[in-house]
Amino acid sequence: MATDNKVKDAARKFALKNAMDYGKANQGAVLNKVIFAFPEVKSNMKEAALTVKEVVDQVNKLPTAKLEKEFAAFAKEFEDADKEKAEQAKPKLDIEGAEKGKVVTRAPPEPGGYIQIGNAKQAILSDEVSRMYDGKIYLYFDDTNPEKCKQEFVDGIKKDFSWLGITFAKEYYASDHITEVYDAGRKMLAQGDAYVCMCSDDDVKAGREKKTECKHRSQQAQQNLSLFEDMLAGKYGEGQVIVRLKGDMKSDNATFRDPTLFRIKKDEHYRQGKKYIVWPTYHINTMVLDSLYGVTDVIRGKEYEIWTDVNKKLIASLGLKEPRFHYEARLRIRGNTTAKRIIRNLLKDGVITSWDDPRLVTVIALRRRGIMSDAIREFVLRAGFSKTDALVPMDMLLASNRKIIDPIAKHLFFVSDPVELRVSGAEGIHARLRLHPTADYGSREYLTDGKFYISKEDADALKVGDIVRLKDLMEARITDKSHGVVSAEKAIGGSGKIIQWVPAGDKVECSVLVPGDLLLDDEAYNPDSMKIWNGRVEGYAKQLEEHDIVQFERVGYCILDDKMKNQFIFISK
Repeated sequence: MATDNKVKDAARKFALKNAMDYGKANQGAVLNKVIFAFPEVKSNMKEAALTVKEVVDQVNKLPTAKLEKEFAAFAKEFEDADKEKAEQAKPKLDIEGAEKGKVVTRAPPEPGGYIQIGNAKQAILSDEVSRMYDGKIYLYFDDTNPEKCKQEFVDGIKKDFSWLGITFAKEYYASDHITEVYDAGRKMLAQGDAYVCMCSDDDVKAGREKKTECKHRSQQAQQNLSLFEDMLAGKYGEGQVIVRLKGDMKSDNATFRDPTLFRIKKDEHYRQGKKYIVWPTYHINTMVLDSLYGVTDVIRGKEYEIWTDVNKKLIASLGLKEPRFHYEARLRIRGNTTAKRIIRNLLKDGVITSWDDPRLVTVIALRRRGIMSDAIREFVLRAGFSKTDALVPMDMLLASNRKIIDPIAKHLFFVSDPVELRVSGAEGIHARLRLHPTADYGSREYLTDGKFYISKEDADALKVGDIVRLKDLMEARITDKSHGVVSAEKAIGGSGKIIQWVPAGDKVECSVLVPGDLLLDDEAYNPDSMKIWNGRVEGYAKQLEEHDIVQFERVGYCILDDKMKNQFIFISK
């Protein structure tokens, strides 16, 4: 049985770690860690819970500087444990038949929007597999939807992948290979493995639902080939005719009920202009191009597994070399979406104004919010290879990010809803404040004039006679709170609440965007998903550059988003 002291010591260590990661220690999380370390405490859970509560309450009262100093004694222990976990979480996929130097993977984004964290997962895992086998990874743009694909998204996706640290050995576009895919379609039509359908969209949908075959399914190969050439010649309009795979209309798998292989779309294509009007769907062009470029291993979301029958039919019909398919769980973030369709609707409705809205989990939005690329890779690799879908909290990614930004984030004071504080006897004090508690980043210095700003929350909590400590500066005794101004006099000794302050003579007015969960119940838009804190930050902020990350003490990590507007974005506690 563990001694009381051992349990208490362990609880404190875990509480310090939890507070460093999340800004405040959570009793339940700490108790779980204690139980894991000392399973015997389960015999007296009431006592264990009380011990943990006592320790957590103590830790949550520690000033930031003292918390960081006490945690430093355990920092290496936790760092080593995290490294071991990360190593264990790295993909260890034993690919039967794979040979060193002969593995080729690919990332297949559709440039109909910016990539999101789910796309990043697929690309990062593909990158890891190619590295494991000294192989290559290619960048393949699945750009056969002229209505949605844009050069803006191509450029953005390439920038995002580069930022994620993925180096591609080759880059190619589906739209550059349309004629090869046409030839594949002709081959399937000639073999009787596909047919041209002239049913309405409603009839096609009804046939799939009722598992009934289309009347065009029995057409002769020559007729299908002739109709296909008429499609290419522009004799039909959009929605009048499609080419369908001859699958199995009785199949329990709805995707195998004669899916579409080619359709007519007359929108001008961002890359090909008006050169083509007949466009292949993802399934046929990707199978053709994977074979053409020698892709050996395809890592894709588990939701594509239902298309296995279609893929195998296409591969067999066209005589293609079949790659190894690896299906992985989708990466879903609680309170958010990775669906481009939903993001487009939010943009259309004016709910968000851009793909880099900091509430989103697009890579461009995460970068804008101050999430580091290494944090995303660690987050993905921690999840590793799994086919079990999970709704992951954003805090998991933020925790990985904090470990990276904490050593580099300069510390500044910020007060929200500022209230003026006048302290008699505080004129002419030379304040010298470290920019980081442990790293040697120098200091910021101010000459005080007795006037400061403190947050409204702190001001409201003060009473006349209270002694407070202006952090790293001095003590002050409150003497008056009338007329919207807090008055005080410099004090010597005593102890009281430590509060942030900003010198009135050297401050910057600023705002902080605070992104929250974009969706409620992962479906409906959350109208409270973005809050704004208006306040003042100390004058050193004038020296910051856009994208610099700072820690507003007692508030959290923030990134300077717009220097002209002095607008920051809150990253995490």
